Amino acid sequence: MTTVVLKSLCILLCAVFISAQVMPMPDFDLEKMGGKWYLVGFATNAERFVTHLKADMKMATAVMVPTEDGDLDLSYSHLKSDGSCFRMHHLAKKTEIPGRFVFDNELWGNFNDMRVVDAKFDEYAIVHTIKTKEGESEILNKLHTRTRKITDDLKEKFKQFSLDTGILEENIAILPMNGECSDAKVSPKSKKI
Repeated sequence: MTTVVLKSLCILLCAVFISAQVMPMPDFDLEKMGGKWYLVGFATNAERFVTHLKADMKMATAVMVPTEDGDLDLSYSHLKSDGSCFRMHHLAKKTEIPGRFVFDNELWGNFNDMRVVDAKFDEYAIVHTIKTKEGESEILNKLHTRTRKITDDLKEKFKQFSLDTGILEENIAILPMNGECSDAKVSPKSKKI
């Protein structure tokens, strides 16, 4: 039992160390990041993802709007199986490094250090986030695409990046297609935009 706990702790610490070394892409372009995206890939070392969320996750929609101050306004929506819509909104504040943003997630109570690590802005963006709550950090990698279709090469690129940042293969998901939200119903747990 002790060996399993120590192995798990070692894997988590290695993942956080590797994650701290992940830098944003060198030629990040804030304006090109703007617009509608589909969240098609999700990878994390967060325990609740494996135990509670992974089986029910489906593709979501994201709208990213660059602000005049160089920040990034993020709006996510996800159509739930009951027809209601889960929404989240964050204002990701720029840092001194282009492509790196920070924000507090009021819904989950964590601090987020987000980096756009790879993008072909008219096709895809891979975003790496370190989420910290009460001194503990988790890694979240997201794959955003401009269309709902995802090539095998892009799936493999996302999978390999996630493995390289310490995510276990079983915690990497390419999300199944899903409908899009309308403004009709909003889930009570979500933060209305």
